[in-house]
Amino acid sequence: QVQLVESGGGLVQAGASLRLSCAASGGTFSTYTMGWFRQAPGKERESVGTINWSGSSTSYSDSVKGRFTISRDNAKNTVDLQMNSLKPEDTAVYYCAARWMFGGSYDYWGQGTQVIVSS
Repeated sequence: QVQLVESGGGLVQAGASLRLSCAASGGTFSTYTMGWFRQAPGKERESVGTINWSGSSTSYSDSVKGRFTISRDNAKNTVDLQMNSLKPEDTAVYYCAARWMFGGSYDYWGQGTQVIVSS
């Protein structure tokens, strides 16, 4: 059983940067693919990006590509989401999630952290 706790959310102005962190416990962190997701008010949850077990491969949604960067530290059991050039449309609750490195669904989720970007 993996427990995930996000931190780092807040209120920022458009154009600013913010770094979210997700701390994992209770499992072998390096065996999980990690994902960041977000859900804006009145909208469905969407994927922001993923990072493989070693950190050697990442993927991003088109809406954040070039602005957001996901990284992980398997020694510290953390995965971060660096968000630059934030836009009001990035306002959402951000979640980290974990799934087994060889596939399957995201079975483990954090409680989320709120990001608000003002114009």
